[in-house]
Amino acid sequence: MNESLRQKKVARIVKEILSAQLITLFQDSESGLVTITRLEISRDLKTAHVHISVFGDADEEAVLQRLQHLQGSLRKSVASRSKLKYNPMLIFSLDTLVGHESRIDQLLNDISNNEH
Repeated sequence: MNESLRQKKVARIVKEILSAQLITLFQDSESGLVTITRLEISRDLKTAHVHISVFGDADEEAVLQRLQHLQGSLRKSVASRSKLKYNPMLIFSLDTLVGHESRIDQLLNDISNNEH
């Protein structure tokens, strides 16, 4: 996807605000480390696809459900902390790329160890 400069700026702003909110929402719970790995803004700036990763012993699906439940309040938080013309709809999903990267790293390490 070829993002415009405006899309990149809006994505950065939304990611910063949401990252701060995730710290306050999950720091005292047993949710492990919840991080935003990617945030993609639609061309019309009205939809933000937020890809998250959960590290630790937390149940990824439970964390995702909690975020989806809090989507309205998180969206209000973005609106109140930014001066964006459009307040994007937030769509949360688990980022599968992190799992694939870990698996590839493990396979490469296994190959490297077998060569020695």
